[in-house]
Amino acid sequence: MSIRYIKETKQLILETKNTGYHMKIDQLGYLQHMYYGPKPGQDDMSYAFRYYDRGFSGNPYDKRYDRTYSLDSMPQEYTSFGVGDFRINSIAASCSDGSRCAEFRYVSHEIKEGKYSIPGLPSVYENCGKAQTLIVTLKDTAANIGIRLYYGVFEDLDVITRSAEIFNAGEEMVWLRKASSMCLELPYGSWDMMHFHGRHCMERQAERVKLFHGVHTLVSGRGMSSHQHNPFIIICDHDTTEDSGPCYGMMLMYSGNHKTEVELDQFESVRVVMGLNDDRFRWELAPGTSLNTPEVILSYAEGLTQLSHNYHRCIRNNVVKGKFKYSHRPVLVNNWEATYFDFNEEKLLQIAEKAADLGMELFVLDDGWFTNREDDNAGLGDWVVDTNKLPGGLESLISKVKAMGLRFGLWIEPEMISEDSDLYRAHPDWALTAPGRAPMMARNQLVLDLSNPDVHEYLYKTISGLLRDYDIDYIKWDFNRPISDVYSHATPSALQGEVPHRYYLSLYKLYDRLTSEFPDVLFEGCAGGGGRFDAGMLQYSPQIWTSDNTDPVSRLAIQYGTSFGYPCSAMGAHVSASPNHQTGRKTPLSTRGITAMAGSFGYELDLTKLTEEECAEIKEQIKRYKDVEPVVHSGLHYRLSDPSENKGYYCWEHVSEDKSRCLLSIVVTDPQANYTLAHVRLKGLDPNAVYSVGGEFECRGSTLMRNGYTFPQLTGDYPARQLDIIRI
Repeated sequence: MSIRYIKETKQLILETKNTGYHMKIDQLGYLQHMYYGPKPGQDDMSYAFRYYDRGFSGNPYDKRYDRTYSLDSMPQEYTSFGVGDFRINSIAASCSDGSRCAEFRYVSHEIKEGKYSIPGLPSVYENCGKAQTLIVTLKDTAANIGIRLYYGVFEDLDVITRSAEIFNAGEEMVWLRKASSMCLELPYGSWDMMHFHGRHCMERQAERVKLFHGVHTLVSGRGMSSHQHNPFIIICDHDTTEDSGPCYGMMLMYSGNHKTEVELDQFESVRVVMGLNDDRFRWELAPGTSLNTPEVILSYAEGLTQLSHNYHRCIRNNVVKGKFKYSHRPVLVNNWEATYFDFNEEKLLQIAEKAADLGMELFVLDDGWFTNREDDNAGLGDWVVDTNKLPGGLESLISKVKAMGLRFGLWIEPEMISEDSDLYRAHPDWALTAPGRAPMMARNQLVLDLSNPDVHEYLYKTISGLLRDYDIDYIKWDFNRPISDVYSHATPSALQGEVPHRYYLSLYKLYDRLTSEFPDVLFEGCAGGGGRFDAGMLQYSPQIWTSDNTDPVSRLAIQYGTSFGYPCSAMGAHVSASPNHQTGRKTPLSTRGITAMAGSFGYELDLTKLTEEECAEIKEQIKRYKDVEPVVHSGLHYRLSDPSENKGYYCWEHVSEDKSRCLLSIVVTDPQANYTLAHVRLKGLDPNAVYSVGGEFECRGSTLMRNGYTFPQLTGDYPARQLDIIRI
C-alpha cells in the first residue's frame, strides 16, 4: 500500500518507490507536516519538532496557558488564516458577518484505490501503474468552511499530487479571497530556490538563488502561465548538483494566473504555498457549494537530473493524452517565417512541393489565411477563408497539398478578437473590456470572454466546423497577448473576481471537447511562443511551441531551462533561416538541426530559397531525426553542461530506457583560439556493456561515465556535433 494510517500515533504516511511523506494529526486536531524526503519507514517523525516558548508567538485558545504551542511555528499541511499564524497562508476568506479568519482542524480521512480527478481541471491520471488517493477533511466550525485535501500517490513515478476542495458547510455566504492548491513545509535545512523566469523570445531561463529571510513571490497576472514566470520551482540544498543532493520539485498544472510564495521565516523554516493568483480574485461560495483548486505535481529526488526524469516520465505517461503521446510526430514545415502575411496559393504550393521532395510530412499554414488579415491589426474572430489569397479556398489548397503526400495543418488564434472584425461588430460585449474605459491593446486585438457560455459555444462550433469541413491533421493554437481589462459583460458585478478562473475552466472544457471529438488531430499549443508552456496545456496538446525565438543559440538556454521540468517530446523546435529573423545571428545549418533535434522537429523557413547543398543536408537531417526520435522523445535526458560555468558550450545527452543507445550533442557558443577541448562525463549508460563511440572506438560504459569523452576541436561560427554511442 502507498498510503497508511497509523492509528496509535495518528500518522498519515504516503510512500512512493523512493520517498516518504509524513503527516500527523496532533492533540488539538491540527494536521501537521512532519517529513518529505527519502523513504524513512514508519517512524513517528514528530520527534524532530520541538515545542518551546518562541517569544510572543500566539497560542490557540485551547493552549492559552502553554506558550510553547503556536501555529506561528508549527509545520502544517494547509494553513489556517487570521488566527495567529503570521506567515504566508494557504487560504483567505470573508464571511457574511465580516470576519476574516478560520481555524482548520482534522475531521476525517479516507483512503481510496485509484487517482482522484478534479472537476473541470486537468490532472495527472493513472496509466500502466497503480495509484492511491488520500482525502483529508478539515473544518472551521465557526465560519463553517471546510477543506478536502486530495493527495494522489504514484508509487512507481515517485510523484505525489496535491489539490484542495474548499466548501461552504454553513448556511451563510462565504467569499474566498485566496485559494491555494498546496502548502509544503521544510522545517529544517538550508535551501536554494531554482525558478524559470524570462520574457517573450527568452522563456524559462534557469536561475538559482539562495533563500533570504522574507517572502519570495513568483507570480503571473497576465491571464496565462506566462513567458515571465513558469509555474514550476525547485527547492534544493546549497550543494545539490545534477547528480546528488536533496531537491523538491513543485509544478502547478494550470495555464492561467498563478502564484508561488516561498518564505524563509524567523526560525529558519521554509514554507511554500502554490496555487491561483489571489490578486483581484474573489470567489463566491454559496451554502453547499465548493471550489476545486488546480493540481500541484510534487516530486523529491537526489540530484536535479533524477528530479527531471521523474517529471518527464510523469508528463509523458500520465499527463499527455491521446494518439500522439507515444507515436511519431510528423516532421513539419511552417510557412510563417517564410512568408509572414505575404503569400498566395502558388507560393504556398511551391513550399509544400519542396517540403515533400525533402522528406517532410506535414505542411502548416500559419496566420493570414482568413479575410481582412493582411497584417495583425484585423480579422481575428471571423475565420472565413480569404479567397483573394486562396481562390479555391482551403479545400483546394488542402487537396493539392495532400496530393503531394503531405498532411495539412492550420494556425488559429481562437481566443482573440479584432475590433476590425465582423464578430466584434456583431458582439462587442463578447470581448473582455471594462465599462467606460478604452482597453489596453496588444497587437491591436482583444481577448474573447471565454467565461461567457455563448463565446464558448461559438468557438466550439467554429473550430469543430473547420475540422469537420476540411481534412486537417494538425492545429497550431496560438494566444498572442496577455489578458487585461478583465471584465465580463455576461457576469454580475459581484462575481467579476471569478472571471479569470472561469475563463480557464471554459478553455479546458473546450479543449477536452475538441480533442475527444477529433482524436486524430495533433494539437500544438502556443502563446506568443512559450507563454503558456505548462502541464495543464500538455494534457491536451502533447507539444508546445517552445519560443518564438528560433535562433539556435538562444534556443539552447531556453531548451536547457525547459528541460528541468518538461520532456523533450513537449518542446516544438524548428530549423529556421540564417541570418535568424529574431537575432540576425548567422549559424550553420548543421547547428540549427542539432539544436532542433532536441525537441519535436520541424522547419520554419522558405524552402524554395535553399541551395542544392542545403537541400541535400536537410534530407539527411530528416532521415536522422526519424532515426533518433524514439530516444529523444522516450529516453532519459541528461544535461552535461551548466551555462553558469561559462565553458562556452552546451552539451546534452539522450539515453534510451534500455541503455542500448545514447545520443550525445554539443553546440559551441564561444569558440576560442587554442581553447581547452570540451570534455564531458557521460551518464546513464550500462557500466558493464561495451559501446561503439561514434564509430571512433569501443569503450565500456563505466569508462565513459568515469573518464568521459573529449570532443575534437570544433571551430568556426557556432559549430556543433552529434554522436551516436551504441551498445554492441
